[in-house]
Amino acid sequence: MTTPTIHLSFPHRWQAQILSARPLILPPRHFVYPRDAEEVERGALEVLIRPHAPDPPAPDPQPFLATCALGFRDPAVPTGLWSAPNPDQICAVSGGYAYIIDTANPQQFTMIPYRPVLQVHAAAAAGLLLFVGHRNILSWGVNGEAWQSQKLSDEGVTITSLQGATLHGLGWQMLTDKETPFTLDLRTGNQLTPST
Repeated sequence: MTTPTIHLSFPHRWQAQILSARPLILPPRHFVYPRDAEEVERGALEVLIRPHAPDPPAPDPQPFLATCALGFRDPAVPTGLWSAPNPDQICAVSGGYAYIIDTANPQQFTMIPYRPVLQVHAAAAAGLLLFVGHRNILSWGVNGEAWQSQKLSDEGVTITSLQGATLHGLGWQMLTDKETPFTLDLRTGNQLTPST
């Protein structure tokens, strides 16, 4: 597993600390993602999360421990924390397994369907968090999943640049045995005329 990192490209209403190991004494609020995960036996990313109170007069919510099951120990897959377009959500990635957790209501979470997620990119100008799989890209916006691209590659997608509402990348095509450029409209996920 790679060394976990924290990426804060979006405004957020939480604080988070990556722990080196699960505490011997668990806090009163502890959540395992996904629920009843057998994968936790292989390892997990342990994160202490402090949500912010929704209104200043309200008391601060209690912190909670998020135990995020490890996907793969391969250093090629990401591990870390990302702020999300929704300031109450946190994205935790553990060995390529990606979880979007609602810090105000930690029982609510979404596991990104790619096993594994190979890259995570913040397209802050477009208000999206991008998850790259072997063949597609899934985008997450303030209201949840915004779009999922069509198949872009037979094995391996590379994002080469993000410019405003446009994504440029490369996808490997088995028939030609070469990488082919593509361009996506970040507003829709639709493929535009191939870049040159």
